Amino acid sequence: MTQICLIRHGQTNWNKAGRLQGQTNIPLNEAGRKQASECRDHLSGGDWDVMITTSLDRARETGEIINEKMGLPMEVMDEFMERGFGEGEGLTREERRASYEGFDFPGMETGNDLTNRIMAGLAAILQRYPDKRILLVSHGGVIAAILKLFHLDEQQEVKLFNGCINNLHYLEDSWQVKGYNVVDHLSSPGA
Repeated sequence: MTQICLIRHGQTNWNKAGRLQGQTNIPLNEAGRKQASECRDHLSGGDWDVMITTSLDRARETGEIINEKMGLPMEVMDEFMERGFGEGEGLTREERRASYEGFDFPGMETGNDLTNRIMAGLAAILQRYPDKRILLVSHGGVIAAILKLFHLDEQQEVKLFNGCINNLHYLEDSWQVKGYNVVDHLSSPGA
C-alpha cells in the first residue's frame, strides 16, 4: 500500500490577510514556521520514505522544517503546485467579490487542467514510490481537489487549515482518504 500524508503548508501573511495566493511565491510568516515545526514534531516518529514539496517557497520551507529531524530525500513535484488563479491572485475575499462573480477569474487554470496535473503527479508517485510512505507538502486548492476526487462531494466546500494533515492511501487500484483536515497537533490552527 502506498500512503501519502498530505500536509498544507504553514501560514503566510497573504493567508492571514485573506489574499488568494495561487502560484504567487509568498514565504511563510512566523506563525507558519511554528505550524511547520508542530507538524515536524507530530510526524517525526513515523516511518517515512520521502518528502515531496512544490517549488513555491511556502511549501518548500514547510517541508524543510518538517524534514529537519528525519533527513529524508527531498523531491520537488510541481504537479502539486497551487492552482493558478490568474487575475484573482493577490486579491482579498472582499476585492474578489466586488470585481468578479463567483470564483472564476481571467487567466485562471481550469478545473480539468488542475485535475489532469494532479492525476499525473499521483501516477508518478505510484511509479516511483510503490508501497512507500510519502510526506507531501502542498497547497489548499490542490489538497481540496484531491479530497473531492477521492472522497468528498464535489459541491461540498472544503476548508483546510494551514498545517493540517490529510491521509491518502492507494490500495487495490484505488485511492482512499483516511484522514481529513487533522489539526490536533497544532497549538493554534489558523487560516
